[in-house]
Amino acid sequence: MKTLCLKKSTVPGLVKSNLILKVYIIMFLFSVFALHSPASAQSVLFDFDNAPLYTSLPLDQTAANITAHIAATGQGYSIQDANVLGFTPPGFAGHVLYPNSINISDLLISYDHTITDFSIMYSCQELACDDAATMRVTAYMSGLFTGTSTKVAAHPGTWPVDTLRCTFPQGFDSVVVHYDSRPPTCQDYGVIYLADNMRVTPVYPTGIWNQNNIMEQLIIPNPVSQSAIISFSLLRAEHIHVSVYDMTGRFIRNLFDGTLNTGEHQIKWDINDGAIEGGLFLLNISGENFSRSGKIIVLK
Repeated sequence: MKTLCLKKSTVPGLVKSNLILKVYIIMFLFSVFALHSPASAQSVLFDFDNAPLYTSLPLDQTAANITAHIAATGQGYSIQDANVLGFTPPGFAGHVLYPNSINISDLLISYDHTITDFSIMYSCQELACDDAATMRVTAYMSGLFTGTSTKVAAHPGTWPVDTLRCTFPQGFDSVVVHYDSRPPTCQDYGVIYLADNMRVTPVYPTGIWNQNNIMEQLIIPNPVSQSAIISFSLLRAEHIHVSVYDMTGRFIRNLFDGTLNTGEHQIKWDINDGAIEGGLFLLNISGENFSRSGKIIVLK
């Protein structure tokens, strides 16, 4: 009689080896996906500590291979110590951006990479206040309006500190940081602010949707005096926002917010339905993965 010898370790060992191999393959594929996914991009900090002390803007700062060109309007800003006021606002350290005068001045920041997230820590001149100023950041892509966001310091008082930020998945390459409005009731304030710790999140080129694959044939009539018919065509169904802003990025009104199917669409803006003056405005059409902007001249 022959004895059958079963090699018990062979099959389980093979199964185990195959399982390990599959795990490594999955981990590899996941790492490749994460590497090319915009969501995986890490934020980059600009703390201005390597900027030359007492230097006025404009200047360039580089961090993690991203270069930011920082300029300003008016009398601008300069690089100063964080304790230039005789004290250091919470969270500030090293070198900071400090206003060169008591007059309002915007920060103009552009990047050599496309980014999806921006934030900057700020501290407005307010002394023992019960409320705080409104700060605004407006983002642009190749000079075209992308979106805007505001922030009011959560804890008002004396030189209150907070973070102004914006996130636009479609990407942008420049921002304007603007002192938007004074504290509503505070009497002891100035229209100036300190800034420090700017953070941006870069994206890979493949992480930005090609907006030509989503929308085409945007037609904006110019000039208009009574009503404007904005025409565009969608290559796929998308949740669409159609909004109007003034040239500072301040929201004027919403024209449409909803889902539209593939095909041609028209949105009407009744110029006389609302108290607006004549001038130059920005029309923005955005979806989940794209944004288009154009200028409208309103004659009154």
